[in-house]
Amino acid sequence: MDSTFVPQPGEPFAGPLSGEPRRPLGPRDPGDAWVDGGRGRFWGRFGSAGLLVHDAAKGVLLQHRALWSDQGGTWGLPGGALHEGEEAIQGALREAQEEAAVPPGHVRVLFTSVFDVGYWSYTTVAVQVIELFEPAISDPESLELQWVPVDQVRDKELHPGFAASWPALRRRLLGMETGMETGIETESATGTEAH
Repeated sequence: MDSTFVPQPGEPFAGPLSGEPRRPLGPRDPGDAWVDGGRGRFWGRFGSAGLLVHDAAKGVLLQHRALWSDQGGTWGLPGGALHEGEEAIQGALREAQEEAAVPPGHVRVLFTSVFDVGYWSYTTVAVQVIELFEPAISDPESLELQWVPVDQVRDKELHPGFAASWPALRRRLLGMETGMETGIETESATGTEAH
C-alpha cells in the first residue's frame, strides 16, 4: 500500500520525524512529503524534478547535497518536490532558482527524462545555458555548487539515482551538441533510481 506523510500547509517544521533527515525551520509545501510503495520510498508527494543545466564551455551544474538531506554529501542536480498541480519543467526551474539561483530566462529546455514507478515519478529537465550566469547557493540544501566538465561528472560521488541515469543523460546531451538530437523529447525510464 502506498502512503504519504503530509505536513499541514504553512506549518513550521520543528524537527525531523522518525527516520526523516533534519530540515531547516520554515513553512512546508504539501508536496514536501515521503511517498512509500512497492518500489521504495521517494521524496515528493506529487513527484519530483531536477534541472540538468548544461553550458558547452563549463559542463554541467552539480549540487553537493547538504549532509542532512537524503543521500547527503553526494552530488546531484538542483531540484526537489513538485507542488500540487505543478508541471515538471516549471518545478525543476523553480527548484533550481531556489537552490542555485539559476535564472529561468537564461536557459532553454532541451529534453526531459522521466523515471516513473507508478505511484511516484522524477523528471530530469535538461537545459542549455543561453545567457551566462553565476550560480549561487541560495538555500541550505547545498554544500557547494560546481560546474563540472561532462567527462568528469562520473569522478564525483554521485547521488545513486543520478549515477544510474547519468550515462543516458550524458549521451543525450552530447547528441544535442553534435546535432544528433533535436527538439524537446520525453522518455520514460523504468530501470533507474530517482535523484
